[in-house]
Amino acid sequence: MEQTSLLDVRDLTVGFESPYGLIQAVNGMSFTLKQGERIGIVGESGSGKSVTAHAITGLQPSNARVSGEARLDGIDLLRISKREMRRVRGGRIGMVFQNPLHCLNPAMKIGAQIEEAVLAHTGADKNEARQRVLELMDQVGIPSPSRSAQEFPHHFSGGMRQRVMIAIALACKPQIVIADEPTTALDVTIQAQIIDLLAETCETYGAAVILITHDLGILAGFAERIVVMYAGRVAEQGEVDSIYYQPAHPYTLGLLQSVTRIDEARRDRLVPIAGNPPSPVLLPSGCVFHPRCPYAQTVCREQAPPLERVGGFDHMAACHFADEIVAQRTGNNAP
Repeated sequence: MEQTSLLDVRDLTVGFESPYGLIQAVNGMSFTLKQGERIGIVGESGSGKSVTAHAITGLQPSNARVSGEARLDGIDLLRISKREMRRVRGGRIGMVFQNPLHCLNPAMKIGAQIEEAVLAHTGADKNEARQRVLELMDQVGIPSPSRSAQEFPHHFSGGMRQRVMIAIALACKPQIVIADEPTTALDVTIQAQIIDLLAETCETYGAAVILITHDLGILAGFAERIVVMYAGRVAEQGEVDSIYYQPAHPYTLGLLQSVTRIDEARRDRLVPIAGNPPSPVLLPSGCVFHPRCPYAQTVCREQAPPLERVGGFDHMAACHFADEIVAQRTGNNAP
């Protein structure tokens, strides 16, 4: 029996009013998230990943113009009031942001900040909230919770501050945790610890996770499905094995070739994607990736490719030559 979607995002479009007119940051974004599922949204800076998360959780600025649907258990989050959204955000949806030092209040002790989240979204009294704070700090691996609760954010390392953010996100046992670049500026060892912690704690609470990142390597052992974004659009999406072993979009292929791998022969040089992402003020005609694409032909410059099914049941790509790319790489036994 197919599991019902917990979050269903359909044709999400986000634009920003500017002196240059309406700038489209996200254009027609669609994906689903099931209970307990872990998905990754990946792409270069400026691809619309964070804007998507902010629109879903009502954190977009006043000049944003949002359309489409984002239904959480049937409730359209894009249509509810700010007061209702505040109950959802922090309650049913927990957020982990990329720079905890900017998100945490430097003048408040760590324990008080976690306690504030508990009190804001539960019926707990002060004593119950304080006990919950110590439990959360222990669960996310912060040593000596009673002592650490009395510390200020600047006393903690970057990795420990991110553990605090995860504790705050999980304070009210949310259905969904959205982690927006949670490993930014952390060394690779701490990155792995944070990703493992996020997976373990969310599994404990039965929470679904949306992990936003620019690094496909981080998603390899974490995500069940991956959504690849480019210039505000979905370039490709599918199950993790399909994305890694049968990429159907040249942009996904470029991302994979630009990172080191331990399951293939050592390469002298990585293969970067040529050129730069386009400005949202002046997007290319046709396929927005065609100026950087080694497969581009005339049709790519003239017609925007639809997001269509390719290969596996849950694998979709927006490329005129997706089937040919998959067939070519399968024939070459490419990983």
